[in-house]
Amino acid sequence: MYVSSEPIVHVALGLIAILLTVLILPFKVRVVEENLEPFFLIMGILAVTISGLWSYELLIEALKEPVWLPNTPIPVGIFQVVLTAGLFIHLFNRQIYSAIMRLLEGIGIKVFTFVMILFLGLISSVISVIVTAVILSEIASILPFDKKRKMEFVIVSCFAVGLGAALTPVGEPLSTIAVSKLKGEPYHADFFFLFNLLGVYVIPGIVSLAIYGSFKVRKLKIEIVETVRYEESLRNVIFRAIRVYTFVSALILLGRGLSPLALWFFSKVPPEGLYWLNTISAILDNATLVAVEIEPEMNLMQIKSALISLLISGGMLIPGNIPNIVSAGRLKIRMKEWAEIGVPIGIVLLIVYFLILVFESWILHRHW
Repeated sequence: MYVSSEPIVHVALGLIAILLTVLILPFKVRVVEENLEPFFLIMGILAVTISGLWSYELLIEALKEPVWLPNTPIPVGIFQVVLTAGLFIHLFNRQIYSAIMRLLEGIGIKVFTFVMILFLGLISSVISVIVTAVILSEIASILPFDKKRKMEFVIVSCFAVGLGAALTPVGEPLSTIAVSKLKGEPYHADFFFLFNLLGVYVIPGIVSLAIYGSFKVRKLKIEIVETVRYEESLRNVIFRAIRVYTFVSALILLGRGLSPLALWFFSKVPPEGLYWLNTISAILDNATLVAVEIEPEMNLMQIKSALISLLISGGMLIPGNIPNIVSAGRLKIRMKEWAEIGVPIGIVLLIVYFLILVFESWILHRHW
């Protein structure tokens, strides 16, 4: 659908108001923090209404995408994965939990944490971010950590998974859309395009996150590892899948509804500013921002900067990425609790990568 490149004042103000509401209320109003799914759904509906972008296609996309991802021949989506994995663990929890506990006891907490974060971060680009998110949330749910250490493990892992999933088009929607938009001239993007472009940045980042995660649990001493009792009811398993479905649908609507802001303002921002402006992906579907921002006319440095910023920012708050949504729902992590850990990590990563990209750009310009 066509959207004017010039902002209509009342529409722009309305969308900015929604953006600020989404940024503020989950931290200030407890009932909103405890009910993020319906809140984001309401905000998404309002955003699409204000921007005038309602269409039959958008409605079908919001209803269909949680159960049928784009470019897949069979119906595979986050709802089925979360529900199926939840039912599988509900039936075989004793065997699964015992195996994880034996591994933990065999290699120790520090090594276990490092290996899990590294493994999940790297494998997410192969088995998809959705499957990885479910595995992460279940592993985290039974770790013999206190709540703070468990949240740190989950959030650091979600940063790693979000970074790793971008390395191939099957990892997550962001990478699928980026490759699709760059498949023609001049880049002819193929399956390994993003791996070749981002791998040198992403893989060291995942390793660093794994080291940091193991450092955070280094002081924990657990001499006897006991298998955690499974306490999830069948009703909770089904209800959690429904909540994830609602959240994903809400983010599709919110991202589409706020897309005029990106079209009006993002295109006027220089690459350095766009890097920091993309931190908005902490609350928006980053696939939507990729669809708006990434164009074949951009040079490789611009593409790298935009994608890296989106990937890092996606870990800072619960709505930023699928692993965050799944893990927060499984472990009952609130928005404020996630932000207290995720935002500082995200800021450090953004600064480090920004300096790396600036230095690389300076070297390239100096060479030429």
